[in-house]
Formats: sequence, C-alpha cells, structure tokens
Amino acid sequence: QFNAEGYTQESAKTVEKKLLGLAGVLYVHIHHHDGETTIDYDPKKTKLSEILNVFSQNGVEANL
Repeated sequence: QFNAEGYTQESAKTVEKKLLGLAGVLYVHIHHHDGETTIDYDPKKTKLSEILNVFSQNGVEANL
C-alpha cells in the first residue's frame, strides 16, 4: 500500500485495468482523489519494475 500522485478518474481506471492484466497481480484498489493505492501481487510472477512502468506510462508517480 502506498500513495501515488497524478491520478485522474480516467487514469485510475486505466492503471487498475492494466495492472490486473499483469500475470502476478491479484488485487488492485485505487482512490484517485487522494492517491491511496493498494496492490497485492506475486513478486515471482510480476516484477515491481513492471508495475511502476504501468504508472509512469499513465502519468502517475508512485511514492514508494
């Protein structure tokens, strides 16, 4: 769980959909209004760098 900056309502939906499309991502919940983001994933199937790429491709900066 962490905060991210730069979400719009639309980008939050896009990020959530793309993250759930990654092999090891089990759960995603995003509060676009305050940036609170929860992701449950299997690091053996999905690298953190892959997750961070989804954020950067959609103009969102994850504050880890």
